[in-house]
Amino acid sequence: MSTYDSLRRQCRTLESLLDAKLASYSRLAATIGHEPEDVETNGSSDRWKDLEEEVSGLLEKLTETNDQMAALLNDPGLPPSQSMTRTVQRHRDVLRDYTRDFQRTKANVQAALDKANLLSGIRNDIDAHKSSAADALLTERGRIDGSHRMIDDMVDQAYETRSEFGRQRSTLAGIGTRMTGVINTMPGINNLLSMIKTRRRRDSVILGCVIGVCIIFLLSYLSR
Repeated sequence: MSTYDSLRRQCRTLESLLDAKLASYSRLAATIGHEPEDVETNGSSDRWKDLEEEVSGLLEKLTETNDQMAALLNDPGLPPSQSMTRTVQRHRDVLRDYTRDFQRTKANVQAALDKANLLSGIRNDIDAHKSSAADALLTERGRIDGSHRMIDDMVDQAYETRSEFGRQRSTLAGIGTRMTGVINTMPGINNLLSMIKTRRRRDSVILGCVIGVCIIFLLSYLSR
């Protein structure tokens, strides 16, 4: 078997493997595109990375094989036939198509991953905002509950103070009643109190007269 035939068989084998791997890679890329948020959780990340490395390696081998076949066409000792030239060109076209499909699918996968990361970041921001808002609401509710408890304590103290005033008023009223009763049961005390009041008024009148006379004498003395 000639070198040319061996390289052509190798190209066909690599192209067959590439066709299968690219199909699997495209299907996985479509799955990632529809469910980008599940790339990490369902294990798709490891699968597409492995497939990407396999396809990339097959493309390198196919490129190398195509280069070896093209080198045979430049061998002056073995002039190429038209059939060989068309075969080499066809394999180059297939390689170019596979490379283009791989690059396009790879770009779609990267776009899906970028979208997944963006959505994940947005969800994290939203969750953080919700958590912060909930904490703020809980804190505000705690402050309101504390204010309500303080108001309840003040109201209770006010009711207790009013009750205490009521008890003191009742006590003073009882004392006044007892004093009135005692005074009424002892007529002599009333007379004594009346005499004391009368004497006080008399002493006040006398004192006032004395002060008045002293002022008159003082003014008369000063006017001389």
